[in-house]
Amino acid sequence: MPSAGKPWWRRWFGSRSERAAAKFLKRQGFRILARNFTCDLGELDLVALDADCIVFAEVRSTEAGASSRPAESVDLAKQKRLSRLALYYLQKKRLLNHPARFDVLSVSWPEGSRQPTIQHIKNAFEAVGDYQF
Repeated sequence: MPSAGKPWWRRWFGSRSERAAAKFLKRQGFRILARNFTCDLGELDLVALDADCIVFAEVRSTEAGASSRPAESVDLAKQKRLSRLALYYLQKKRLLNHPARFDVLSVSWPEGSRQPTIQHIKNAFEAVGDYQF
């Protein structure tokens, strides 16, 4: 669901990066369960299945060649929001009995390249706050 507060090019760039991240995960054997899952609490970029583990994948992107900077933007406040959203998703889909983890995918688009560089950080952080599972 596009955010009215973001310029069109930023929404396009984010969507392009999320599509690239979903393709990347599929090639790694993941099954995509949801893209841009949205509720009153916020949005999950990608929800995937890796064997029997539910993966909540946060996609961070940049035009520059530095692929670590986007991953570093998943600060404690963002981790708390994602933890709350993930617990809501697991409850809503009746998946609380499945193992779950948080991954971060840094998608960088080097200048002049049509293909991104993707860094996949598995188990990037643990659920935090009152939303631990």
